[in-house]
Amino acid sequence: MTRLTSAVRRLVAPFAVLLAVTTVSGTARASAEPKAPENFVALRTVDPTIIQEMRYFTPHNFVGERIDGYRQPVCILTRPAAQALHQAQMELLRQGYTLKVYDCYRPQRAVNHFVRWAKDLDDQAMKREFYPDVDKTRLFEDGYIAEKSGHSRGSTMDLTIVKLPARPTRPYVPGEPLVPCYAPKSERFPDNSVDMGTGFDCFDTLSHTLDPRIQGEQRANRLLLKSTLEALGFVNLAEEWWHYTYKPEAYPDTYFDFPVSAKSLTNSH
Repeated sequence: MTRLTSAVRRLVAPFAVLLAVTTVSGTARASAEPKAPENFVALRTVDPTIIQEMRYFTPHNFVGERIDGYRQPVCILTRPAAQALHQAQMELLRQGYTLKVYDCYRPQRAVNHFVRWAKDLDDQAMKREFYPDVDKTRLFEDGYIAEKSGHSRGSTMDLTIVKLPARPTRPYVPGEPLVPCYAPKSERFPDNSVDMGTGFDCFDTLSHTLDPRIQGEQRANRLLLKSTLEALGFVNLAEEWWHYTYKPEAYPDTYFDFPVSAKSLTNSH
């Protein structure tokens, strides 16, 4: 009996040690979320007047669900980019407008989520609104989805202009009927933005900033955003009227993966 108990103890002891090590390492991994460098800030601490409608925290995006890594609906940017955006806001406020951001810093895990979704050809839930005329097999080839994003470097943002006084945008209801993102403004999903010719994240050549088919008030609105931001050092991505990067970038070669959350910021308050 004693010999059997000793034998059992000899067998059980290594497993107990292994379990303890596994538990500790699992706890360590859970508490070891990456943090943002010190010069990343919440945009609200630099300019609380800029509207934030963080689309990837919500299901109203081309995937149709909240995107990995978006823990809170907050815009995080490198401090120089946030300060330059504040200067743009001051200029637009004088003209009766405000900026509104849809996305700012984007963790690599969110980009990975986009990539997984793009490879799942059966998931077409949001096609009618966001990519009505693009075959999902072409999303990588046509440049709509990539395995790296400048957003992950912290100085790129997606944004638009809203006429003051700003009216609230109604919440998106999952499962509601979808309308193509290039439909007339009165028909597509309501957005308190000025009319830019397409909605945000519209996978279509009509989203190219200077597409010649976009004329009149729509073109003037795009050019107002473009001229205001470019005067302060921002560079537009020609294929997306909403996409701007502040140059020179603080981290031109680094793709961060800390979550979008106030807790990721070392100077959060």
